Amino acid sequence: MRSLQSGVELIYDVCVIGSGMTGMAATLFAANRGLTTLQVGSAGEILFASGLLDLLGVHPIEKKKIWRDPWAGITAVARDFPQHPYARINQADIRAAFEELLAFLDDKGLAYNCYKRRNQEVVTSMGTTKLSYCLPRTMWNGAEAFRKKTPCLVVDFRGLKGFSACQIAQTLTDKWPNMRTRHIEFPGLQALSEIYPERLARRLEVRQNRENLAHVIRPHLKKAGIVGFPAMLGINGSLEVMADLEERLGLPVFEIPTMPPSAAGLRLKETFEQHLPSKGVHLTSNKQVLNVRRDKKGYFMLDIGNTEKERRARSRAVVLSTGRFIGRGLHAGRNGVRETLFNLPVAQPESRAFWHRQDFLDPRGHPINRAGLEVDDYFRPLNRNGRPAFENLYAAGSILAHHDWMRMKCGSGVAIATAYAAVNTLLKSGFLT
Repeated sequence: MRSLQSGVELIYDVCVIGSGMTGMAATLFAANRGLTTLQVGSAGEILFASGLLDLLGVHPIEKKKIWRDPWAGITAVARDFPQHPYARINQADIRAAFEELLAFLDDKGLAYNCYKRRNQEVVTSMGTTKLSYCLPRTMWNGAEAFRKKTPCLVVDFRGLKGFSACQIAQTLTDKWPNMRTRHIEFPGLQALSEIYPERLARRLEVRQNRENLAHVIRPHLKKAGIVGFPAMLGINGSLEVMADLEERLGLPVFEIPTMPPSAAGLRLKETFEQHLPSKGVHLTSNKQVLNVRRDKKGYFMLDIGNTEKERRARSRAVVLSTGRFIGRGLHAGRNGVRETLFNLPVAQPESRAFWHRQDFLDPRGHPINRAGLEVDDYFRPLNRNGRPAFENLYAAGSILAHHDWMRMKCGSGVAIATAYAAVNTLLKSGFLT
């Protein structure tokens, strides 16, 4: 299918609104199926991504039940919560969604590793651990070393905020006893009082800077079997940066996820933005949809810009992937939570008094974290009468109701799987023919 010129307007098969993980995945899936695709969004929540792709880690959250096999966990979720997004997608499709997205990332140099039926335990920048399904290859060695208790040296840098090798080692004393730390100055940045992972990552893309760093670290290796770094092994070409450091140090290395915004999130963002246009995608970065209405054919007319309309586009269908509160897909006001673009009804507690539980750390989580859009089995948002609001409007990702992705450790899984389901049902709907 091809976009058509109509005066100053372009007609697309689908417009994906949002540029977080859900929006990027939906755009990829649509382009792979030959749909002319417009994506509109600002920087997106993807900049806050750790780089890890969770599938499912915890259910039920109030019991903090950990699932080593995420697929068995998804079966339990679908049984216990039939309104959860996972309950609307068969597991074969969830697997296919991951495989398609990971194949794209791998082809573009951002490779991921995973076990087919097992979560990996990953060390965090706080010294805790969490379960995740797919890990960037730059982080994989660390998960394997943690499992085997390989003697490890963790390095941090003067001026780097939010990452303490000492804190990590002290917190993990019982779980990873053979861990040592070194606090060093990053070569060439000694004069700076504050440094950030992105700057370190950019510098490590230069060969001489990698040699300078390896020269500083080598005297501290001693009996270490692996070296851990904050996530900073380059933005572009991270695998090459990692391989070169391993050769210079004579040991495997790995990354530990950092606090957001992260180099790992920036890698994802730049990979999508650099390579989706080659699939025919029209990216409208750092813009937003200001207003939307429908024409006589039922197509969506979208006014796009920052604060004022800069252009208009027309689309046969829309995939809404604007996220919740951070992504501004939902807005919390005095009178409740509202969806910000289509004014769709939001499933939410009956009043603000019930948004949060009395105990901030209540193991059940807070009801507001499950607020979102009700959809049918085709991922079409419902109106106040329980019918699809529009036959050609679909929703995916965290904006959907009935899941607490943060506590269930299923954020990326829900994003990728529901984007896949929405695009596939759109393709089968007949609306594009």
